[in-house]
Amino acid sequence: MTTSTIAESPRKAARVAGFFYLLTFAIVVAVNFGINERLMVAGDPAQTARNILAHERLFRIGIASNLVYEAGLLALLSALYVTLRPAGRTLALLAAFWRLVYASMWVLMSLNQLTALRLLNGADYLRVLGTEQAQTLGRLYPSGFDAYYVGLLFYGLASTACSYLFFKSGYIPRGLAAFGVIVSAWAVACTLAFVISPDFAKHVNLWWFDTGLGLFEL
Repeated sequence: MTTSTIAESPRKAARVAGFFYLLTFAIVVAVNFGINERLMVAGDPAQTARNILAHERLFRIGIASNLVYEAGLLALLSALYVTLRPAGRTLALLAAFWRLVYASMWVLMSLNQLTALRLLNGADYLRVLGTEQAQTLGRLYPSGFDAYYVGLLFYGLASTACSYLFFKSGYIPRGLAAFGVIVSAWAVACTLAFVISPDFAKHVNLWWFDTGLGLFEL
């Protein structure tokens, strides 16, 4: 294998990473704003349960879309590892493992959503529960907040490591890479603060935890 061929590999991987960045971003935005916003009613588990049952096919499309998103995350982490390996093999590998944990949290959320459907459709072993109890349980699973914010911690760590490697390698403008380090570390700090004290969300809106991170990756 020639030196030029070796150098071409990270460039190809970078293009693959760019494609999967856009794909996964489009999916998560479509599901959150096109499906979840339509079905989930904050503070009203009974209405949320009715919405899910009335639009079960739409809810299942959301789950299927999340599965595609999870597959895209795995492709993304692989491409980023190949792209950034020349800048720091160990740190690139660690970032890949952190992204794998994040992807695992999304798999867990998908399983929880399928469990929610089973709860709401009245599986035999749940008939001992009252309607309101089942609806409350059904609302608990699709929310996925705990799993998401656990995953966000690891995603922020991975993005911090990748941003540093981008800064070190000069693959992207160093000013942009430095911005990536800052917003990624911010996401990690906010997530830790939120886990320790949920009241932190009263001072910093949950949307601000990862908005900067999303802008950087775009």
